Amino acid sequence: MPLTGRAALVAALGSIPVGVWGPSWTGFLAVNGPLAIACACDYALAAPVRRLGLSRSGDTSARLGEPADVTLTVTNPSGRLFRARLRDAWPPSSWQSGTEVEASRHRLTVPAGERRRVITRLRPTRRGDRQADRVTIRSYGPLGLFARQGSHHVPWTVRVLPPFTSRKHLPSKLARLRELDGRTSVLTRGEGTEFDSLREYVPGDDTRSIDWRATARQTTVAVRTWRPERDRHILLVLDTGRTSAGRVGDVPRLDASMDAALLLAALASRAGDRVDLLAYDRRVRALVQGRAAGDVLPSLVNAMATVEPELLETDARGLAATALRTAPRRSLIVLLTSLDTAPVEEGLLPVLPQLTQRHTVLLAAVADPHIATMATARGNTDAVYEAAAAAQAQAERHRTAEQLRRHGVTVVDATPDALAPALADAYLALKAAGRL
Repeated sequence: MPLTGRAALVAALGSIPVGVWGPSWTGFLAVNGPLAIACACDYALAAPVRRLGLSRSGDTSARLGEPADVTLTVTNPSGRLFRARLRDAWPPSSWQSGTEVEASRHRLTVPAGERRRVITRLRPTRRGDRQADRVTIRSYGPLGLFARQGSHHVPWTVRVLPPFTSRKHLPSKLARLRELDGRTSVLTRGEGTEFDSLREYVPGDDTRSIDWRATARQTTVAVRTWRPERDRHILLVLDTGRTSAGRVGDVPRLDASMDAALLLAALASRAGDRVDLLAYDRRVRALVQGRAAGDVLPSLVNAMATVEPELLETDARGLAATALRTAPRRSLIVLLTSLDTAPVEEGLLPVLPQLTQRHTVLLAAVADPHIATMATARGNTDAVYEAAAAAQAQAERHRTAEQLRRHGVTVVDATPDALAPALADAYLALKAAGRL
């Protein structure tokens, strides 16, 4: 790599024999005069860095795991040809490990008075806002001996959104919803559902659904059909306290909870229900309310993007009070939290009656698949001890879930990959039973 101006000069000076070195430049010019002149000319012909015009354009958001292209436009207002190497610096989490050097460094040549574009492709590895750092440019002369170097701050932000990998389950859940809604099969009947229409009785129908007045007016037995109620209110509550920071596999529990919440929100909005979001630990981290059906999912994704787990204990009383203020009318409150014994018994259980008295409560928790693997381990002493510890952890988790069920809470406990469809199924079951 060619040396910068100062480094090249030091190298040139260091090559002078000791016998000709003196306090003045006379010896240097006598021995290395042509080199000094060449370096001076090269430095003079290098295009200035400070006068460059830089601007950005491109993607402002991307889902986690997907690329985002940010274009940097470099304008050369000088009268010299601009030859340069450029480093477009971003936070380390903007790229996968080991790819930063190749992705962030560019070579470019810009004729006098013209502009050129370079594209930096980001592949973020974490949610949240990724902000551009400095653009460092090294401008070379025609000989490549000397270079001018400088930095420019060109702001740009790319918001990295949750990946929503569970959207692959949405078509099957919508098909089940259409069955409940009567579009593809016989309409269901349940307490608290809306009357839809009359049809002829067929063997197997619930006799309680027979409409005797309509039957008296015609020659066949008529039964009422019902559809699940619409315009119900659903409040998704994300617990962002310390338990949400625990990693299960490669992702934090909070990210798995977000994925499940997004699938439920997409399904519920299609069902005609209103969906709000509350993220809370000791204060509100995100709040989404009153969005139209078509705007629910983008609003939730955007709000979740910057929410991170907080390493502190969740204030269960504050969470319950905030949830009650956010959902003043009867609603389905979906708590995405943990099933760890201590946080539930000491924090959630004492305040649970405040929620279940006015609302239907559904709790969804992320289970660690490694615990189930440990429980079946055998073969040596360590494996047996691991299996015993795993069995004890599973038993405590089951006891905690049973305590919640005795308080009228529907509990969904599933591994990260299974949590989203399991939560959607629980919602559909509540809707089919007329509990919404």
